[in-house]
Amino acid sequence: MSTESVMNTPILSVEHLSMKFGGLVAIGDLSFEAKRGEITALIGPNGAGKTTVFNCITGFYKPSEGMIRLNSKTGREFLLERLPDYQITARAKVARTFQNIRLFSGMTVLENLLVAQHNKLMRASGFTILGLFGLPSYKRSSAESIELAKFWLDKADLTDRADDPAGDLPYGAQRRLEIARAMCTEPELLCLDEPAAGLNPKESLALNTLLIDIKKTTGTSILLIEHDMSVVMQISDHVVVLEYGRKISDGDPTFVKSDPRVIAAYLGVDDEEVTEVLAEVGDDHVIEELGIEPDPSQAPAASASMLAGPISETIDKGDDEEAAKASPRASKAAQVSAKQASAKSAPVKKAAAKPVAAKPAVTPKAAPAKPVAAAPVKPAAKAVAPAKAVPAKPVAAKAVAAKAAPAKAPPAKTVPVKAAPAKPKAPAVAQSLSAPRGGTADKLLLIKGIGPVNERKLNEHGIFHFDQIAAWKKADVVAAETYLEFDGRIAREDWVGQAKKLAREAAKAPTKAKTGGRK
Repeated sequence: MSTESVMNTPILSVEHLSMKFGGLVAIGDLSFEAKRGEITALIGPNGAGKTTVFNCITGFYKPSEGMIRLNSKTGREFLLERLPDYQITARAKVARTFQNIRLFSGMTVLENLLVAQHNKLMRASGFTILGLFGLPSYKRSSAESIELAKFWLDKADLTDRADDPAGDLPYGAQRRLEIARAMCTEPELLCLDEPAAGLNPKESLALNTLLIDIKKTTGTSILLIEHDMSVVMQISDHVVVLEYGRKISDGDPTFVKSDPRVIAAYLGVDDEEVTEVLAEVGDDHVIEELGIEPDPSQAPAASASMLAGPISETIDKGDDEEAAKASPRASKAAQVSAKQASAKSAPVKKAAAKPVAAKPAVTPKAAPAKPVAAAPVKPAAKAVAPAKAVPAKPVAAKAVAAKAAPAKAPPAKTVPVKAAPAKPKAPAVAQSLSAPRGGTADKLLLIKGIGPVNERKLNEHGIFHFDQIAAWKKADVVAAETYLEFDGRIAREDWVGQAKKLAREAAKAPTKAKTGGRK
């Protein structure tokens, strides 16, 4: 095959790719091409199957059906679905990054780039320890590896961090380092899984600059998954859109972003709702195209795939079918509308319930008819008069309340009682002083375990000198631990023993002990 024909051949051809996990069809009859020297973006809503496609291309998954063909610039053709995963990188020259950063965080930035070139260095050493003896071929390969690493450090704007641990880099710099490490394998196809995830606008701009530079200076083809549309639309030459594992659009960024199927997929609406959505957006050109059937040129050719079929086979499981099926109204927008409607109806019912409860409350108050009815029954009321003992009940209630009042008071008094025992613990340290002797306190920081905070707390409780701590007994240690919030640490670090030694030194050379030997 001539060089010109090789350069005109797509570097990657995915034909009728299907990936099935039990009864779930993650990828169904997917076909697309990635052109050589271009940036091809694979986009779609969450769960569309984008990472599954990457896993099939790079050998992590073996597809249930289909063909993945990579055409090397040397003219060789590789069927990636038949290669072991390590040979896809070594022979077919396909490199990949992941959604989560996977650097060797303990190694330096430069070492991360050298590790990516271990195959070349191993070949130079004859896959033995001969490299330790300084073979000329190994020295030459080692120097070339370092030069290549320096080249990509400069491209990724990381030269000044070459000797820093990779884990110390900012998040955006770690993303660029991952891409630089992948490029050190000298790939023909670079697969990037959400490289802009978590980046701020400045870091996204630096990433765009790096990817465009890779395309222009190395000719490496890039296949990327990305949710950041500012990245996709600015740098991509070709965009493929997935939904439920099926391709719904395929073309340049201008075509894709105005495709009604893409708008519907990203907005989460059904086909019947697309017109309303686009009418609100105001895209008359797209509205006119809504009545047109899907473009056959955007669909894959005829397939013998047993998994091929309508998208409805990929969701909602039927009773007698293994594959999943979708409800024709399974729309995120419809679900949200239903939730909103139920949320609105709920407070309405509560509001209606409140006035209903209020009406009966009004009627007994407004019913003056009862006193009228009570008028003729006045003699009966008099007969009931002897029941004047009833007022005795409120009196009894008052008495009960009076009895209950003092009963409530004691628990209130017990609260300060509980706090009381904690107070005597603090001053219960032997020989506490109101002020340091001679107006100058010893440098308690010389005792291992006493920091500035602890020194301040000790001073607040009248402890200023080494001999005070040296005189502590067990009860004094317990009291000190109470306000220092130490449990056994004073004994473990032998503060008393340290204080005795420092007190003896202070007696011999007071200035040195107080200043810690510093002038």
